[in-house]
Amino acid sequence: MAGRFAARMVVSISDADVGQRISLRRRLPTGEYSDVVGVLESWSNKVLAVRRRNGELAEVDEDAMVAAKVVPPRPPPRRRPRETS
Repeated sequence: MAGRFAARMVVSISDADVGQRISLRRRLPTGEYSDVVGVLESWSNKVLAVRRRNGELAEVDEDAMVAAKVVPPRPPPRRRPRETS
């Protein structure tokens, strides 16, 4: 019998984490899940505003959130190796 993987969904952020980079999983109206990663810009009136790296602002209803945590800052871009002639 194959083993089963069980994940524990935990929301470990609060409005005190505004300004931090977060990873958030939300439940969509279709029942599917969607992830949002970015900087938490605000959390008011039960709505979280998360700025994604492409500049898009994602607004997430607090009641749709099923898991969230603070994550480390995005790593700097890798330098390309110099070409030798």
